[in-house]
Amino acid sequence: MKLKSLSLNLSIFTFFLFLETSSSVDPFYEACVPKTCGSQNISFPFWIHGEQEPYCGYPGYELTCQNDHPVLKIPDNNYMVQKIFYHNQSIRISNSAVLDPSNVCFPAIRNLSLAEGKFEIISNFTNLFLLSNCSELPEDFLKYRFGCGSESGNLSSLAVFENDRILDHALESCKKRVLAPVELYGNDGIGDYLDVLRRGFVLKWKALNCSRCEESGGRCGFDSTTLHFKCYCPDRPHAVRCRRGKSNLKVVLGTAIPGSVILLLCLLVIAIWCCKKWNNVSSYVFSRNTSSDPSSKADLEGGNIYFQVPVFSYHELEEATNNFDPSKELGDGGFGTVYHGKLKDGRDVAVKRLYEHNYKRMAQFINEIEILTRLRHKYLVSLYGCTSRQSRELLLVYEFIPNGTVADHLHGDLAEDGPLTWPIRMNIAIETADALAYLHASDIIHRDVKTTNILLDNNCNVKVADFGLSRLFPTNMTHVSTAPQGTPGYVDPEYHQCYQLTDKSDVYSFGVVLIELISSMPAVDISRDRHEINLANLAMSKIQNRAFHELIDPSLGFESDSSVERMATSVAEVAFRCLQLEKEMRPTMDEVLEALKEIQEYIDDDCVGELASTQPPTSPEGDEAVLLKTFKAPPSPDTVTERWASCSTASISSR
Repeated sequence: MKLKSLSLNLSIFTFFLFLETSSSVDPFYEACVPKTCGSQNISFPFWIHGEQEPYCGYPGYELTCQNDHPVLKIPDNNYMVQKIFYHNQSIRISNSAVLDPSNVCFPAIRNLSLAEGKFEIISNFTNLFLLSNCSELPEDFLKYRFGCGSESGNLSSLAVFENDRILDHALESCKKRVLAPVELYGNDGIGDYLDVLRRGFVLKWKALNCSRCEESGGRCGFDSTTLHFKCYCPDRPHAVRCRRGKSNLKVVLGTAIPGSVILLLCLLVIAIWCCKKWNNVSSYVFSRNTSSDPSSKADLEGGNIYFQVPVFSYHELEEATNNFDPSKELGDGGFGTVYHGKLKDGRDVAVKRLYEHNYKRMAQFINEIEILTRLRHKYLVSLYGCTSRQSRELLLVYEFIPNGTVADHLHGDLAEDGPLTWPIRMNIAIETADALAYLHASDIIHRDVKTTNILLDNNCNVKVADFGLSRLFPTNMTHVSTAPQGTPGYVDPEYHQCYQLTDKSDVYSFGVVLIELISSMPAVDISRDRHEINLANLAMSKIQNRAFHELIDPSLGFESDSSVERMATSVAEVAFRCLQLEKEMRPTMDEVLEALKEIQEYIDDDCVGELASTQPPTSPEGDEAVLLKTFKAPPSPDTVTERWASCSTASISSR
């Protein structure tokens, strides 16, 4: 009887799989199908006005299709797009004003003005000076004239390349000038200036690379509300890429189950096994928590308090997020999607929606609740509540942190608004180290420390988030044996090889975060040399070779501000010790926190001359004084020679 009932349920399940497979795809995905203009394919970051929605492209990359030619509007000029090179994010353009051969007079060209953060000229270009309102010019300037007056002896307009010997004289004699970037080849002369202008030049665009989204089957776009990149997928929009295999799995199941008795029997066995394991896991975990606190059992049945946090109904959170509106999506991680919501009491919240409701997700759901209810720290995100296990979906409700992640500000969308200043980065390092030291003191290993899990409020204060992978660490053990989990680029190599998780695994991950803070580079970048794809490898090589200038972001003032140079070099030294391959060679988070505070607080004698006599004595080891003297790790070839910190008026004191 049970087998018959289960078979009936599977048949119903198959019907709904067919129904969902045949349903319409996401409208954003349908709207952003690539277009063509003439022979040119148009896709993200570009979009065609009148043929595509603005959210299918990136702001500032609007094209119009005129006579089968894509045209890019750059302030005061229209440029015809000759070719788009998506593989290296570049585009060849030429000024539309010079492309009409019927023009009798030379058309008006204005100075090129590139919007900041949108494009940059990458080709080997030369400036062509178009000068007008000129007077008192010698006869040998005749060959430089252009325009309607060139045949009548009028010398009012000249075209001169920037490396021409007459340029200085011409600039003094002409009142108006326009600079046009051009590419010069070996045989080009001044008489060929019109052909040179028509040849155009190459720009490189700075919008986000779309390859990860496209490789997963998605179409790229941009959410103007949240100012975040979007990957529009057949099921719904995602933050970075589509989740592979989900739709294909439905099709396979929906077509194979009715026709395969063997597969049906296998599914029956799996379903029974999963149900039993689900009941065992959930009853064990919940009984452990409810039995430990007599009052919690009553609260659980009452539905108001759950693990000492409030319980929200699914309907309440569905309403708060406007039915989980894709436009409210804040991020898309390995275990769930996070949405911005607003509760009825007016509070802004972040709602994490776990992908699946099974025993594994239930364990992670409970793990995160159990850990966050134990902790109270100003640099850890606060948990407001959750849904109950009877809810149709597992949802966690956190305080809303409005200013994005550290990754967003270092090398994501928000980096275009301007880089984080050095004092802010220093403070982020200290506050994150403070939070991790607190976790370790509470016998908790985070296990997924990365810049996308470090949130920033409007004052750029840190909130460490995402405890789904975290582990409680028994005080009487040196390590926990567990299968490696985490994010590529941040995972402790020793943990990955030996399956032994310790608090030093977090230290390694934090070392990668420190390198990101000083370099503004992502932890993994497949466009770098294969030996430097992992930022940790790149950093260790640069530090060992004293090539700090090749590692540290020059926009921080590394080469112009001696205080920033010394401080950033000191932080690189701390990171070097955190990234040691053997965990015994790494410092503890308490030691790292103390070292970072010393770097921030020590006053630089270059800034305050009166303190020169109070400088600390030179290390007995000579010029290579070790910053963290209690560390067992060997120093890198050249360490900081003195303890110090910036005295910049913009510096932020540690809290």
